[in-house]
Amino acid sequence: MKRNHRSLKAWQQSIALVEHVYAITKTFPKEETFGLTSQMRRSAVSVPSNIAEGSARAGTKELIQYLYIAAASLSELDTHVEIAMRLGYLKDRSLIQEIDDVAGLIMGLQSAIKRRTA
Repeated sequence: MKRNHRSLKAWQQSIALVEHVYAITKTFPKEETFGLTSQMRRSAVSVPSNIAEGSARAGTKELIQYLYIAAASLSELDTHVEIAMRLGYLKDRSLIQEIDDVAGLIMGLQSAIKRRTA
């Protein structure tokens, strides 16, 4: 079975984002294990998962819908990062740039699919 999602730059970059989120959240306080750490990891993992699931669907409408879900999870992660920064758990702003980069890739992919099917 050919897995088309692996060739998508949006999926590749979102996997790298997951790795970054896991590395960063390892440094969070223990009391955040079931709070912010868990929420950040869950929303980060949701991004490439939805890209992969959407690309496995039969229709382009479904793929676009899953890309919207991936983008929503990315927005959720962005909010968690902002909270972590305000609480002093995170000082490095590179994660925000990485989130913006993945968001751009997802929006670009959505646009390309819409143009191709129009």
